[in-house]
Amino acid sequence: MLKRFLSVIEDRSALVGVCGLGYVGLPLSLAFAESGFKVLGFDIDESKVTLLNSGGSYIQQYPAERVGAAVRAGRLEATSDFIRAGEPDALIICVPTPLNRHREPDLSFVVDTVNKLVPHMRAGQLISLESTTYPGTTEEEIRPRVESRGFEVGRDVFVVYSPEREDPGNTRFGTRTIPKVVGGSTPACLEAGRALYQAVIQTVVPVSSTQVAELTKLLENIYRAVNIGLVNELKIVADRMGIDIREVIDAAATKPFGYTPFYPGPGLGGHCIPIDPFYLTWKAREYGVHTRFIELAGEINHNMPEFVVRKTQDALNERGLTLNNARILILGLAYKKNVGDTRESPAVEIMEILGAKGAQVDYSDPHVPTFPAMRRYSFELDSVGLTAESLSRTDCVILLTDHDAFDYDLIGRHARLIVDTRGVFRSGENVVKA
Repeated sequence: MLKRFLSVIEDRSALVGVCGLGYVGLPLSLAFAESGFKVLGFDIDESKVTLLNSGGSYIQQYPAERVGAAVRAGRLEATSDFIRAGEPDALIICVPTPLNRHREPDLSFVVDTVNKLVPHMRAGQLISLESTTYPGTTEEEIRPRVESRGFEVGRDVFVVYSPEREDPGNTRFGTRTIPKVVGGSTPACLEAGRALYQAVIQTVVPVSSTQVAELTKLLENIYRAVNIGLVNELKIVADRMGIDIREVIDAAATKPFGYTPFYPGPGLGGHCIPIDPFYLTWKAREYGVHTRFIELAGEINHNMPEFVVRKTQDALNERGLTLNNARILILGLAYKKNVGDTRESPAVEIMEILGAKGAQVDYSDPHVPTFPAMRRYSFELDSVGLTAESLSRTDCVILLTDHDAFDYDLIGRHARLIVDTRGVFRSGENVVKA
């Protein structure tokens, strides 16, 4: 089976199945399609399936022209019919792994997807999990379900874990150029997984097990979460001392060794950094380990929206205004600059807190024209256009996402009060740093 799998990958006659066509699955599908493979994408969202099959796109960074070209070439097709799971030679799972309301791992999307795939799997297929998760998931959740069909992993079918490393909005690195870590359940599985990803990605990094690959992804994001937590805490200290923390960071960054700059913000966003560390803290308890350092960083980062609101309230008070009934304009709804991704965005939580305190809240984000449907939050709002009039009639604007599309000169001249959480405005009588 391994020989045949390697053969269809080498001559690009393999059909690649991608399960979950979001911010990870869609670019991965395009990478395979543009490398000469045929791709069958699976998603439970019928609207996504219909739009993709018509050559459209629902993600700003991957325009309809690119999707349409793959569809017209016969290289990309989408379906919601998991009965077709026996058709692809490789099945790659790219579904969400959120936290539940107790901040514990929620693998329901992964488990449900695997349960939909396994009844239709056949000998010779590879199944790869890319969703971020705790060490042991592939061996404890994926492999037993595959083996329940009577398959011998490493001989009849191949099981691998290869964590996604997508970075929405990154113009320097994309799916093809970001090195790909791959771990297999057996040596044969690793060989199959390595061949699959080498066909479309410049650098593949094989590791000794799926557990190593799983922990690698967590380490990457925990490293960022902890360092961001550190500078967020230092920001609070520097603020009390009257020191500009960004000037401090820029000065420290001139050291050519032993230091990497991280910058503070209004809180963590996206589907990785606010969530992934808690997958490890949860799993570590099974081994009797309390990850205090990671949890402390999480607590600091989680409290940043409250810090921003307090700074806003204090700034209004100094100008004889109250937060109750204040007209607040949020600049940037997305969790990072130049993208339309609002997953776990701290801007949304800040809007919720401000609204609960009586503020009248609007937002402006050129990448998010209408407030998206969310499980926890609901605002019936559209993005406000930035003009001299719209800025001057607000009591305060809070810069939360520093999109390049914003006219910062216009904002600086016409906003009565600017609470800046991104260090864009370094000075000004109407500027408060948060």
